Amino acid sequence: MNNHRIEELVLQSLEHEMGGVKVYETAVKCARNQDLRKEWKQYLEQTRTHVAALEAVCKALRLDPKRETNGRKIVRHLGASLVEAMKLALSGDDADAAEIVASECVVLAETKDHLDWTLIGKCAEHLEGAEAEALRAAYEQIEDQEDEHLYHTKGWCRELWIAALGMNAVLPPIEERQKVRTAMGAARAELASEKAR
Repeated sequence: MNNHRIEELVLQSLEHEMGGVKVYETAVKCARNQDLRKEWKQYLEQTRTHVAALEAVCKALRLDPKRETNGRKIVRHLGASLVEAMKLALSGDDADAAEIVASECVVLAETKDHLDWTLIGKCAEHLEGAEAEALRAAYEQIEDQEDEHLYHTKGWCRELWIAALGMNAVLPPIEERQKVRTAMGAARAELASEKAR
């Protein structure tokens, strides 16, 4: 295992979760649908706990959680770009469009989150000792939440776009009702949405 890359993954993941707090704070302002706003507020609180979990991982790995790396700077820039895109959308005169932009930004952020946590889980499988246990504990606490964040928001994004295009949308999306937490479940929910139209 490449310890330098593991440290980089943890630091980038921490930076991304910190940026995720800002993404959700801004997305909540864009949400017009009350169910979506409630869900994103819940995800905001969960994301705050993800930051704390990764800070604990840093401590277990004897890693300075404030250590700056080039990769971390890039992750911070990308997160800030998502926040800026939502703010730009909010400054316009189309609140429905701002909600769609927010859902797209959350999907982009959650795609990176999902990847990070998948990789953290893989690292936990291949390491031993206290480091592996710290990674494993964080992964087991958070992975299901990350799956839900990604697949549910993708459903919201799809259905908000469908409604905006003038077609019959399924809101809240079926991913919500079925409590989807897997890629296969998300694919089934999308098919069920087509049938429900």
